[in-house]
Amino acid sequence: MVIAYAITQELRMKLKKPLGRLIRGSFAATMNKFRNILRKENVPIIISVGDTVSRNLFKSHMKPRLSIIDNKCMRRRIRAKPSAPVNTVYVENPQGTITEEAITAIREALDGGQYIQIVVNGEEDLLALIAVVYAPENSVVVYGQPYEGIVVVRVTPEKKKEVREILKAMEIVRKTK
Repeated sequence: MVIAYAITQELRMKLKKPLGRLIRGSFAATMNKFRNILRKENVPIIISVGDTVSRNLFKSHMKPRLSIIDNKCMRRRIRAKPSAPVNTVYVENPQGTITEEAITAIREALDGGQYIQIVVNGEEDLLALIAVVYAPENSVVVYGQPYEGIVVVRVTPEKKKEVREILKAMEIVRKTK
């Protein structure tokens, strides 16, 4: 496995701040607000990162074209529940890193036209950054903000640039583990 990026302590603190719009509230409230966003805006692709947000989107009949999960909630292992009939890809991505394997899987999933679920052995949190970089403009990347709600990141040229700057600030590793 080739690790492309590793998070620094400084970035760890910065990334606790939502990358996009924070929608606070319960499952029902956040899903209802998110549904309203989708109605108002022309969103070509929904990408979800995280088990709870992915499951909630499927339960609410808002099927992400790409969902990235690790079968954990708040770092605790949870039992995998099939969300919907989607193609599944498995990748390695240790905590606090982004692997070449995960980058390739996200890029290929977004280039194809199928519904894909990426199951990560490790941690999926940082993969939201890669999803923003490779998602088509006007898509949304949705992830959970612990104890608060969901974060909706609208993919724009400015947001892609912001995320690329974050990636540049990470330790560029490119080593095999």
